[in-house]
Amino acid sequence: MKISIKRFNQNEESFIKEYEVKNQNLLQSLIEIRNNLDATLTFRCGCKSGVCGSCAVRVNGVEKLACKTQINDNDLIEPIKNCKVIKDLVVDVSHETLLIKESNLSINEEYIYNEINKEDIKSIDLQSNCILCNSCYSSCPIYEVNKKFLGPFALTRALRYVKDKKTFNSSIIIDSIQSNGIWDCTLCSSCTLVCPQGIDSKSDIMQLQNLSVQKGYSNPYRQNFDFNSEFDNFGGFNPNGF
Repeated sequence: MKISIKRFNQNEESFIKEYEVKNQNLLQSLIEIRNNLDATLTFRCGCKSGVCGSCAVRVNGVEKLACKTQINDNDLIEPIKNCKVIKDLVVDVSHETLLIKESNLSINEEYIYNEINKEDIKSIDLQSNCILCNSCYSSCPIYEVNKKFLGPFALTRALRYVKDKKTFNSSIIIDSIQSNGIWDCTLCSSCTLVCPQGIDSKSDIMQLQNLSVQKGYSNPYRQNFDFNSEFDNFGGFNPNGF
């Protein structure tokens, strides 16, 4: 079976190289290439069982975990998008820490010791299952053009803490996600479609929008039309507003 890998050198110059492999599992194929064909091929892997998220790549333009992906002949393997490539399939993911700080999701968050039950845990369980694979950021069209956008992962985590009964002051989080946050999302579902954990970031962001409205915030991009001034004296619509 033949696959192509888009590789990058230290000068960020890219080139595509083809390899003949025997394994159908993508991660096993990458290991096969490194061990037997080309020791210079660089990629990340950890648990090899879909838990750590470190082996995320793009297969034919779609974000996948290499350890969970079966390949086909002539597949094209690339590093995930919207991150600086360090070498080959390894990218810089330091933006995770920066975006968490921007959204006030510090691990040193003060907590209220409220009593919680199984339903409370269930309400934040899915959002807690993120494995930091960065597939959502790679697929996000907004993050591609605006690196200040908090993005799917940070906003999903924001909802997780807002809904957590132990969070000391959820209003601080809601306030921090208004700019370059929930209103910048186009709700295109790209992040939801590629998440290996089945996290629906689009739905999470919509919930945060609703919670924000309840707290008095509004969408800054929504246009307000004064229809009373856009009709002429004869009851017809005047597109010029006079």
